[in-house]
Amino acid sequence: MRFSLGIALSPLDQLVDLTQTAEECGFSAIALPDSLFYSEEVSVRYPYTPDGSRFWTAQTPWADPLVTAAALGAATTRIRFHTQVLKLGPRNPVLLARQVGSVANLTGNRFGLGVGLGWSPEESIWCDSPFTARGARGDEAIEVLRLILGGGMVEHHGTHFDFGRLQMSPAPTEQVPIYVGGHSIAALRRAARLGDGWSSAMMRFDDLRTTINQLARLRLEYDRADQPFEIQAVCVDRLGLEGFRQQAEAGVTDAIVVPWRFYGVGFDGELAAKTAGIRRFADEVISKFH
Repeated sequence: MRFSLGIALSPLDQLVDLTQTAEECGFSAIALPDSLFYSEEVSVRYPYTPDGSRFWTAQTPWADPLVTAAALGAATTRIRFHTQVLKLGPRNPVLLARQVGSVANLTGNRFGLGVGLGWSPEESIWCDSPFTARGARGDEAIEVLRLILGGGMVEHHGTHFDFGRLQMSPAPTEQVPIYVGGHSIAALRRAARLGDGWSSAMMRFDDLRTTINQLARLRLEYDRADQPFEIQAVCVDRLGLEGFRQQAEAGVTDAIVVPWRFYGVGFDGELAAKTAGIRRFADEVISKFH
């Protein structure tokens, strides 16, 4: 099992130092969050907290994950980056393909695209994208992304997206993996059918293990059980060396962690305390894991 560093909610001027420390300490990747804006009111509940409330505020710092991946890629040599997860709903997949291809090339193929539909109607509607039929639009958007990023002259005439022959150069020299997020049965089916992996939000271990088993059954149903498939997990109640070993036994391939939180440092904590947390976690868990 590998470990990704989650950098959500950290001040932007800390990101380069946090990433360089993570690379030095053996983390495999940086998990990049996505939020387009904070709408004062939302018309639906946030789906990943018990009471439906958002755990960030209008002042919480966010940076576009693709821009962030390019910037952090220029400051590192080995560590990978993946969005966890980028919201497909508000974005046009043709423009997104241009951005993803650029990041993949600029980072030397150290980029994976984690995608979800987006939970907030305002983020889609206010970006001039419909929120209805977002499942079908998301499926087709993934198809468009794979088509364009595969290189060469291509065209697409679908239900939601339509374009004539075009080519984006240079294409990535390796396939950009696409990880699909979401906890609903529709999201799990999308991951099993179209994804190179699945990415969780915050989950308890028992629910996570049940979901991983469900994904295995769905991949068998779609005749994809023999293909490589990543499980990126944010597990909230099986931590420490033994807890992460249990996650690996359940099928997690990439544990996404915010290590300074384990040692009492907040998201807005001092940089020195956060880097100390990264080093401590690497010493207590990563170095002893295998």
